[in-house]
Amino acid sequence: MKFGADALPDDPILLKALVLQLQEENTLLRHKLFSPKSERSPEDADSPQLSLLNEAETLLDSAPEAPAEEIEEVVAPVKRRGKRKPLPANLPRVEVIHELPEHELTCACGCRKQAIGIETSEQLEIIPMQVRVIRHIRKTYACKACETAPVTADKPAQLIEKSLASPSVLAMLLTTKYADGIPLYRFEKMLSRHGVDIPRQTLARWVIQCGEQLQPLLSLMRDTLFEYPVLHCDETRLQVLHEPGRDPTAQSWMWVQTGGPPDKPVILFDYSTSRAQEVPLRLLDSYRGYLMTDDYAGYNAVATQDGIERLACWAHARRKFVEAQKMQPKGKTGRADMALNLINKLYGIERDAKPLSDPERFDARQQRSQPILTQLKTWLDKTQPQVAGQTALGKAVNYLASNWSRLVRYVEGGHLPIDNNRAENAIRPFVIGRKNWLFSDTPKGATASAQIYSLIETAKANGQEPYAWLRHILERLPTVSSVKDYEALLPWNCATASAS
Repeated sequence: MKFGADALPDDPILLKALVLQLQEENTLLRHKLFSPKSERSPEDADSPQLSLLNEAETLLDSAPEAPAEEIEEVVAPVKRRGKRKPLPANLPRVEVIHELPEHELTCACGCRKQAIGIETSEQLEIIPMQVRVIRHIRKTYACKACETAPVTADKPAQLIEKSLASPSVLAMLLTTKYADGIPLYRFEKMLSRHGVDIPRQTLARWVIQCGEQLQPLLSLMRDTLFEYPVLHCDETRLQVLHEPGRDPTAQSWMWVQTGGPPDKPVILFDYSTSRAQEVPLRLLDSYRGYLMTDDYAGYNAVATQDGIERLACWAHARRKFVEAQKMQPKGKTGRADMALNLINKLYGIERDAKPLSDPERFDARQQRSQPILTQLKTWLDKTQPQVAGQTALGKAVNYLASNWSRLVRYVEGGHLPIDNNRAENAIRPFVIGRKNWLFSDTPKGATASAQIYSLIETAKANGQEPYAWLRHILERLPTVSSVKDYEALLPWNCATASAS
């Protein structure tokens, strides 16, 4: 291998292309290092982007500050705050009635004042976590008249036999780790502040046992996921320290599949040591319908199966042109702008068609989106031969060309998605949680994480509060005896979960 000057090509044209490529890579790297990390989708152009770590400071700094010498001269009225959202109606209310002092109830004329109305205001109250012990006292009875064996009252069935953990403890443990991203060692410290010492190894064992007990619910969720003919897939990295036969630094993967009927959304996570095509083949076995993914080749084998129609993601295609746009000279319009203008028009149509029914959305796509796609394809065919493949624009153009047949398929039906944002949004809670707990210790722990994330994210997608729903099902799971009983615990069937 050559290094230094010896590694440079002799051909001036190749040398110029190499220099251009390195310049673009350097510019893009600088953008990634110093520019805002979040990407604004054309569907969310008006949404504010705030720093998660400095949100309070950002909000304070965003207000303009008047110069000191002008402060006394300001006479404009203070802008009124926006209308405050009411507190949720489903929260329990405690009424505190305030009366006038006795000496103010007598009027100056000598008559006693009468109540003629009330004024009501509300404050939010939070009761800190309460820790208590439930003592199960089982009475034993015997007959004194004969020698019949004594009989002891039955103990309520438990999810984890001979465990200290009640359903409320398990629900809180799972919610804090997987909904709030709090590692087990922090939950261990939370309990220790109340004088309860439970080692994190025990907490980890409880998590794994809960995942195993809840597997039947996950199987029913997968059945529901496959009922609807549109399914999104994505995957992200995961590190597992004690994987048999593998180095602790080796990469494992967490796969997500989301979809299901509109009134029964499902989000499922699955852990695997591999990113090979055998994994989606296994996960999507028996599924038939449209499959939305990025252009990762691991999904190619699934797409060749009968009954599978693969879609491609316009958000990924757009992202390539956003990167190419950053390479253009400031203040100048280039080819990347032309492509982005047309892609943004497609998203504008989707934004307008969002409240429509599937047939109406199909008509809108045929009448409005199809001509823009035709225009974009004409631009693509003209531009592709004119750009170098190793430039940012060349990579964006080639990506668009290689995925074109799958990108345009969303206009085939009003129920089809334009991009894979649903899967990317579904996997985001796992990615955020991973920043807190960093890795899984064992394969069993990684599998349990996939199981619990599936349950919590599906519950959230169906409008359930995670802790209330988990407690609801964990209290009832030990007495379940049939498929019908399990189905009653699914998040779209639990109307009383929030009241449990």
